[in-house]
Order: sequence, then structure tokens, then C-alpha cells
Amino acid sequence: MIFENKLVQQRIQKVEALRESGLNPYSNDSRRDITIEKFLFVNSDIHKKENKRDEKRSYTISGRIKLLRIMGKASFITLEDESRTLQIYIARDNLPEGFYNDIFKKLVDVGDIIEVSGFPFITGQGELSLHASSFEILTKSIHPLPEKFHGITDKEARYRKRYLDLIMNGEVRKTFHIRSKVISLTRRFFENKGFLEVETPMMHPIAGGANARPFVTHHNALGADRYLRIAPELYLKRLIVGGFEAVFEINRNFRNEGMDATHNPEFTSIEFYWAYKTYTDLIKITKEYFAYLFEHLDLPTRLPYGDMEVDFGNFSEIPLIDSLHKIGGVDEKIVRDKEAILKFCASKHIEADEQLSLGELQGLLFDEFVEDKLIDPTFITEYPVEISPLARRSDANQAVTERFELFIAKREIANAFSELNDPLDQYERFCAQEACKKRGDDEAHEMDLDFIEALSYGMAPTAGQGIGIDRLVMLLANEHSIRDVLLFPAMRPLKIEENQQGEEE
Repeated sequence: MIFENKLVQQRIQKVEALRESGLNPYSNDSRRDITIEKFLFVNSDIHKKENKRDEKRSYTISGRIKLLRIMGKASFITLEDESRTLQIYIARDNLPEGFYNDIFKKLVDVGDIIEVSGFPFITGQGELSLHASSFEILTKSIHPLPEKFHGITDKEARYRKRYLDLIMNGEVRKTFHIRSKVISLTRRFFENKGFLEVETPMMHPIAGGANARPFVTHHNALGADRYLRIAPELYLKRLIVGGFEAVFEINRNFRNEGMDATHNPEFTSIEFYWAYKTYTDLIKITKEYFAYLFEHLDLPTRLPYGDMEVDFGNFSEIPLIDSLHKIGGVDEKIVRDKEAILKFCASKHIEADEQLSLGELQGLLFDEFVEDKLIDPTFITEYPVEISPLARRSDANQAVTERFELFIAKREIANAFSELNDPLDQYERFCAQEACKKRGDDEAHEMDLDFIEALSYGMAPTAGQGIGIDRLVMLLANEHSIRDVLLFPAMRPLKIEENQQGEEE
């Protein structure tokens, strides 16, 4: 039981002592009138004053005690709110009689959320601080904060107790401020471009819009199974059929697959669809989008990412087939011949199923030899038809599609294509995907006859794109695990972890 901890019990006794003294340890009467960041800004001129103080100014500040140095007749507190930290000077003679000795020194702890009022002054060490004239406990913390949380090497604990991670590590909060700004700026960018934000279902009768394994749930009222959406694509394209010409959705997708540094079963993306445009138009708007983000986030175009430096001012384009030999170093004679690829893979000890098509094998070569070499933003274009079931075929080369994926720092960030709007071709692609599913590919796309019918009414020539928000934030915040940009990432149940650890021992 969490409350049986000895230190917790001691603090619970302090809660009761506060109540017996007539003080509410969980007050709901805050009168804060300024944040710490603003306090530091508006009082920066105190340094220029002759006596280094201004008793005519008065402020009320609230926050959590992060450091407590109790001395004889005076003490110092390091107070933190969401914006910054501030030193508070507490003097016995400035508080009501008996409060300093009987309440402050005995019943106040690190972790408590308090409110203080007072005037600004500069300490002997030159630090702008608040000289307190009143002190109130707003929330008594009954669980002690970890003393050396910054030194914790077990990130699992940080992810499971994100609230504690946020309390102890201001840098973590900065990452999520960046994330929030990215989402807000993304919404603003597309609205400014004339796109309409829409909402589509999160539970689908068919797991469609991408090749992925879905989560399955049951809808009791309908008496039918539903799939948490793996992508909003097919619903957004239905809206294009219906007459909308530019739509976007920022929301969650769910894929019942593995977890690693770049994959979480629940993730955020933006998908947008633009009538009367092609994938080349999407390349242009993607460049504009990145320029917009960097301008409004006030970021330099060259950003560090681990041991790499990414030049966001250096976008390039290359067809997938060309990338295999120009970037991946695979002999050009091999990349266009299925049997040659199979022999090549065998010589490199790469597992390659003989049932895979030429296009699928080319995709395999790309994964093995090209992706890890893409540092600066690179649009890989003209994907094989076999691995692009929803993309339009190229008029110039029917074996490839008008599609690109954007790779940055060795990772896919965006996927886009001129949409397939030929219902007969789409039906054949779905049939091919069904064949893949019968061969054991549980991520193959299912047949969606309602979507085929929608296309049959006519969808304008359209281009569509998805951008992974989580991976984008990882790049901009220089984070290397997707868990570090998700407030509450998916975690294995503790009992499973404990059992696995016991088996290993």
C-alpha cells in the first residue's frame, strides 16, 4: 500500500498537524498574479537600483518547492512553476508570530506547492529573488520527491511516472512545449493554405488505409467487431469524392505491432488530401511546411541529431530504383531483375522470400542498403506498384507509382502520392493484397468494397500525404526514442516485466 511508507506516514502526520493549526493543507484559494518568468523579466531593472530592492513592488507567486535551506531566523526556498525557478527569502520576523518556527520549519517540505507574496530584491550573491512577506501552503506533498532523479538511468521509471519526470526535469517539459507548438503550427499552416480540418471515425469496420496489423474491439450496440484505425486515408478520400477539395486531420492512429525507438502502437500524424494536385505539388508544399516550422520555432536550418547534422535547407529527390545503386551501392544490373536480386540477397545473408514480386524485392533492397544513408531531407520517389496499393500508376512507367516518402536522419517522416482514383485498378490492387494476406501477410490491405463504390462515383485527381508528428518532434527536439516525445507511451505491464526478469535470472 502506497501510504504505508514510513516517510509518507510522517508527512501524513504533518497534514493532520496543519489542520489542527487551522490551516488547510489543500487550499483552493490561490491569488497568484504573475509567473516566475514574467517576474524575472519585469524586475530585471532591480540590478541597476542603488539599494538593490524595491519594496513598493508586490507580487504573489505560486509553485512547487524544489530546494529548501532552513536556517536559524531565515531560510531560502527554490520555487518552480512551469516557466522558471526563483529563489525565495523567508525571514522569521516578516511572518506572523510563531509561523516560522511552528509551521514553516516543522511542517513544510520539498515538493509542497506554496504561494508567497513579497517584493523583489538582489541577494549578496547577485541573484534576483523575492523577499516574502506572506506564506501559504496550497498543496501538501505527502510523497517525497526523489533526491537524485536526474541521475536515474532507468528510463522505464520515467516513462511510467511521467508526472514525476516532469516535476524533476524541466528539459522534458521543453520537449513537450515543442511538440505542442509543432501541432499548433501545423494546423495553422494548412488552414492558411485553405485546407479544412475534419474528423473521421476512429473505429473502422475494415482495417484500411495502410498495411498494418490492427487492434480489434467489439461494438456492443452494433453487435460487430471494429478496428481501431490504422490510418484515416480512405475516409478522407471519401470526402474528396463528396466535393471537399482540401482537407486535413491531425489525430491518432493505432497499429498492433512492435515497439522500438521509432514505433509506438498509438501515434499521431497529419494526413491531408488536395484535389487537382499531384505528388509533385506535395513536394513543394512539404518544403514550404518545413520552412514555416523552422521560421516560427526560430530554429536554424542546420540541426544536430545525435552524431549527425541535418541540413534542412538541402532537400533532394531521387527515384527509388536509382537510389538502390546511386546511394545503396547495389549493381544497377541487379536491381531490375528478380532472380538477380534473390541471388544477391543470398550472397549477403539477407532473407528474401522467392514468392515476393520484383517490386517487393526492390523495397527490401531499399530497406537494407539505402535508408540508413539518408541524412539530409530526401524525397524517395517512384515506388513500385506492388508496395503502393493506394497510389496512382505513373503514366510514363506503369511499373511504378507517383509516390514519395520523405526520409530525414535515416527515418521515414512522410508518405505521399498522387491518389489512385481508377476504381477498377483499385479493385485489382485490393485483390492482389488479399492474395498477399492468404500467403500469410497479416499486414496486407483488406478489400474495401464501399471505398471502391465511392471511387466509382468519381474522385477528382487528388494528391494525399501523411506526416508522422512524433518522429518530426523527435528530429526537432533532438530526441532519439519515440517514448521521449510521448507524454504517456505504451509500456509493458509490470507483472510481465517482473516475470521475464525472473525467468532470465
